[in-house]
Amino acid sequence: MANNTSFPCAIILVSIVVFLINSSNAMPSFNVQKYGARGDGKTDSTEPFLTAWSLACGSEAQAMVYIPHGTYLVRNLVFSGPCKNIITFKIDGKLVAPKNYWSIGNSGYWILFAKVNRILVYGGTIDAKGAGYWSCRKKGGHCPQGARSISFSWCNNVLLSGLTSLNSQNIHVTVHHSSNVRIQNIRIRAPTRSPNTDGIIVQSSSGVTISRGVIGTGDDCIALNQGSVNIWIERVHCGPGHGISIGSLGDHADEEGVKNVTVTNSVFTKTRNGVRIKSWARPSSGFVRNVEFRNLVMRNVGNPLIIDQNYCPSGKGCPNQSSGVKISGVTFANIKGTSRTPIAVKLDCSGSHHCTGIRLKNINLTYMKGSTTSFCKNAHGRASRVVVPMNCSSKFECDEAFGQN
Repeated sequence: MANNTSFPCAIILVSIVVFLINSSNAMPSFNVQKYGARGDGKTDSTEPFLTAWSLACGSEAQAMVYIPHGTYLVRNLVFSGPCKNIITFKIDGKLVAPKNYWSIGNSGYWILFAKVNRILVYGGTIDAKGAGYWSCRKKGGHCPQGARSISFSWCNNVLLSGLTSLNSQNIHVTVHHSSNVRIQNIRIRAPTRSPNTDGIIVQSSSGVTISRGVIGTGDDCIALNQGSVNIWIERVHCGPGHGISIGSLGDHADEEGVKNVTVTNSVFTKTRNGVRIKSWARPSSGFVRNVEFRNLVMRNVGNPLIIDQNYCPSGKGCPNQSSGVKISGVTFANIKGTSRTPIAVKLDCSGSHHCTGIRLKNINLTYMKGSTTSFCKNAHGRASRVVVPMNCSSKFECDEAFGQN
């Protein structure tokens, strides 16, 4: 069982209470319209937004940046800290990116909070208008690197609540080098075939909670990359997309590991994968340990449960190599539903570093067109209660009843 500590969530909840108590008329509020922003969807409001932020960040008292109803056209927004007090960034309106994807795509970020502590970003909609950029990518043209829609880098004690993110050029929400971050009641949407439009990516961060999200994208709903520690994900509806992934890991020979992760009480609908751990088939000092996937529902999912340590999609840089990422202490428990493919459980682990401590408990996955099966290679652990499918009995010690469909 993942040993996620609860103190980061407690700290964040206390911060939320502080935010709400202080969200009164007495709080200094910096309305972007006061500084020249216009909610007509045409006027470039970038500078008024940055002006409002600068004033709020420099306020000795807790302050609010307020975006009233309307549609605001903004280019790259970098909201830098440290700030002198708690900042509330309240969006009642909608932020849209310019139609020309070059306007934001060269920087890598559209809306970036950097080195900001104690911040609440609440409500509203952001639309990065990514269709033109996706078209450029698909045609193989000369394209910018693409912009992440909203990012938190080197931030602590963050709440992102009630946001709707549409049509990111690539990743919708990123959390990098941050701690005590709560993302809740978020809606993320991009078309199924939009390239690399991951919902949420976490990297080199700790104490991150993601709850009550509806995420449909052209890539992972949520991806946890190197250095993700003490992560709690619950009540997420994922689909379409590629599921919830740890990795890909092994991008670098020397990288941070991933540990203490729980994904629970979530639903996957018509996704390419359900819950997945993936690593490149090449040397690495990375690891994955103490992970629990539990209480999950799969609805017509391509690969409901998968560990893939032979990830090498382009066939370059890793042929005939073996993943150095060490995977241990992973539990799949109370997972039910339907698989779109016959192989509902695939545990394809490294030949040089076998997966150990894998636990399968109370799994019931069926295939609409026939019997389900499982594939296990270099994976070792225990199976308990009913496990369907369970064709890896020679690899696993079986505590109680197990079976196959």
